Amino acid sequence: MRNRTFLFMPGNNPGMLASAQCLGADVVIFDLEDAVAQTEKDAARILVSHALTELRPQGVGVTVRINGLDTPYWQADMEAVVAAGTDFVMVPKIESADQMLQVTTGIESARQKCGSTATVKALAIIETPLGLENAHAIASASKILHGILLGAEDFTASMGAQRTADGAEIAYARSRLLTACKAAGVLAIDTPFPFVADLERLEKDAAFAVQLGFDGKAVISPHHVHRVNQAFMPAPEKVNWAQRVMAAARKASEEGKGAVSLDGMMIDLPIIKRAERILLLADA
Repeated sequence: MRNRTFLFMPGNNPGMLASAQCLGADVVIFDLEDAVAQTEKDAARILVSHALTELRPQGVGVTVRINGLDTPYWQADMEAVVAAGTDFVMVPKIESADQMLQVTTGIESARQKCGSTATVKALAIIETPLGLENAHAIASASKILHGILLGAEDFTASMGAQRTADGAEIAYARSRLLTACKAAGVLAIDTPFPFVADLERLEKDAAFAVQLGFDGKAVISPHHVHRVNQAFMPAPEKVNWAQRVMAAARKASEEGKGAVSLDGMMIDLPIIKRAERILLLADA
């Protein structure tokens, strides 16, 4: 499964839930948290559970963002969406390894309660200064953690920073979270671009996320999906180069050579890893 785009969709909007598989995102996130008013939490939970069981999106990963661990809703959310067959449970405002373990226990308890044998992975959102400080401990806390998303809106609000289109105020947070995820071997998911109508800046923001090394990017509008997918798609000449690198590396291995050159460049492990990432993004 590709991980280029993670599209947030309001959990209380039946029309959008029904169209989830037609919007081009690699993963859809049915949102029970910020998009749903307090008075609609129970109704949205039922609606999302129905969408998971009766309108099951095909060809896309399905995630549900449940309410935070500091709310009275999260356990009911967890039990409902695990029973309904979500692939991932996304939990906001994770600040410590202990909270990540609490999520792990919650998923396992929900699986046992409904008798599910399906694998359910976790996605965490880091969106506070404390969470960012504990990023590597969180990323390393549980084997069921699939990836971490940077939630820049809450983070910058906590920092007293102004959110801008060029993103200078989140440069450190992006790098810190990215490094923690790579060290722990989980997906690093970039924050959504919040200026919905500014598509030119969106493309620059997505290209910068790719340059930094993020594995995917969250989006808050269906109009952003195609542009972000394209940003993560390597150019044909890069794909061709990567295929030639891998072919040269295989030949060197078959001939018992420790190293080989291609176009005057020595092919070593970092070059091979770069080629592998290009082919992974291209799905080639």
